[in-house]
Amino acid sequence: MFVIPVGSRDVRDPTKALPIVTIGLILLNFLVFFYELSLPESQIESFFDAWALVPCEYTSQCAITPGTPTPFWITLFTSMFLHGGWDHILGNMLFLGVFGIHVERSMGALRFLAFYLVCGLGASALEIVTSAGSNVPGLGASGAISGVLAGYLLLYPSSHIDVLLPIGRFAWPGRLPAWLFIGGWFLYQLALGFVSLGDVGAGGGVAYSAHVGGFITGLVLVRLFSLPDRVRRMRDRLEPSVSG
Repeated sequence: MFVIPVGSRDVRDPTKALPIVTIGLILLNFLVFFYELSLPESQIESFFDAWALVPCEYTSQCAITPGTPTPFWITLFTSMFLHGGWDHILGNMLFLGVFGIHVERSMGALRFLAFYLVCGLGASALEIVTSAGSNVPGLGASGAISGVLAGYLLLYPSSHIDVLLPIGRFAWPGRLPAWLFIGGWFLYQLALGFVSLGDVGAGGGVAYSAHVGGFITGLVLVRLFSLPDRVRRMRDRLEPSVSG
């Protein structure tokens, strides 16, 4: 995705509630990443093998890696907080910050935390199904964040996203409708997910199926977790900016 989201001025919380879960998740992801950076290079691979999601371990098509936590399904959660490099974590945390704030305010802190984790589990489930024989560790928050994007899209489809459009050597500010930005992002992930199906287990790369799984989970469950009164109040602040 070459368009960079930087914020949304349309959706405002009239209660000014502090999005403590979104902030906490971002801090926790960075703390884990800094721990990864502190590890000797010789230990990074074994660390990911033990704490990331290895699909074939869940389908019994390979042995569980030594050092994996017990019970091994803990990796369904720990994998959400691991990242493979600066580009990986900065991109994920940018998306979480831009969209997570508004989705959290529509749900409340505890509901949003549960929604985030369940979306991550949905992402992992589809990754396991589509990569059943793969021993490549899957890691990153992007599956859970994909669910957050889906939630934002359903709750605030009329909002607009402030973006930076890289053109040549510069990035120009602009605004895009949420449905266009998020819808385009999802179709891009879906297309790449189909293309990558024939390459399962061939090596590292982006787990597009996890993005799709998290997004679908978010679409299905956002209404269950969101609080209608909060959403209505935030939409009331949105409508004047859309119709004006």
